[in-house]
Amino acid sequence: MTGPVLLLVCLLLIGLSFWQFQHGLRKAQTDRVLERLGDGQPQTQEPNNKWTALERMFQRAGLGKPTDRLGLWLSAWVIGALFGWLLADGLGLIAMVVTPPLVLRLYISWRYQRRVQRMVEQLPQLLDHSVRSLKSGRTLADAVLGGVEGVEDPLKDAMARVQRNVRMGVSLPDSVSDFAEFYEQDEFRLFALGLKVNHRYGGNASELLENLIKMIREREQGARQLKAMTGETRMTAYVLGGLPILIVGYFMIVNPGYLMTMWNDDTGRIMLFAALGMDLTGTFVMWRMLRSV
Repeated sequence: MTGPVLLLVCLLLIGLSFWQFQHGLRKAQTDRVLERLGDGQPQTQEPNNKWTALERMFQRAGLGKPTDRLGLWLSAWVIGALFGWLLADGLGLIAMVVTPPLVLRLYISWRYQRRVQRMVEQLPQLLDHSVRSLKSGRTLADAVLGGVEGVEDPLKDAMARVQRNVRMGVSLPDSVSDFAEFYEQDEFRLFALGLKVNHRYGGNASELLENLIKMIREREQGARQLKAMTGETRMTAYVLGGLPILIVGYFMIVNPGYLMTMWNDDTGRIMLFAALGMDLTGTFVMWRMLRSV
């Protein structure tokens, strides 16, 4: 039964490596664009260590600080590792040591994406409230901070970071810029860039915010249309990527000996690896087709 388990772990790790590789390419392209846009602007320096990155991940996902439940997480991890060792010896121990961090990382990423998507959907409401406040005679800072009070969570909870920085004496453009870099979202970066331009060169702030509202809504509408148009292709890619894992898992539970017959045979092992390579290649090609639309 060791062979199918190792094959399943290999499938998961290969898929994760492809995702990390593509994420790194997209991040490098985004960093180059932001470097050109932020040329000459003061850059905030944060301590670069793994614990700070872990806290950042938890806070962006709305889970608070990892230290709040550190004892609970570690206890559950140790107990799970012990159970894995008792049930499947060394293989179970390795699986229970490696799997929980991977699952937690995927959950945090999924929660972060959902939270940021909801925040972007709420941003036009905040900007609209700010525009009405500006037209009634309030300053830009008062209008934006007042708009924060008029929205719901999660945007209200996340924008508390901006309110806290403003109370500490940081200017509104710098506070919003810090907020945008913390959540790494283009809409927030455009908002911060617009405030910086208005703060430095002046201009009609209400018109700027109205154009930003229009741009965000048009971008959201375009994203929904694209998602609807590519739904069939995405589902095909999901099926191609998940079918081998589901089949291997099914045979491991129902009839492990059936898969072990192929794994113990040289020709069968070659066929399994060839099928894995073709499936990963097809999934990758379809994913690139979706990215190029």
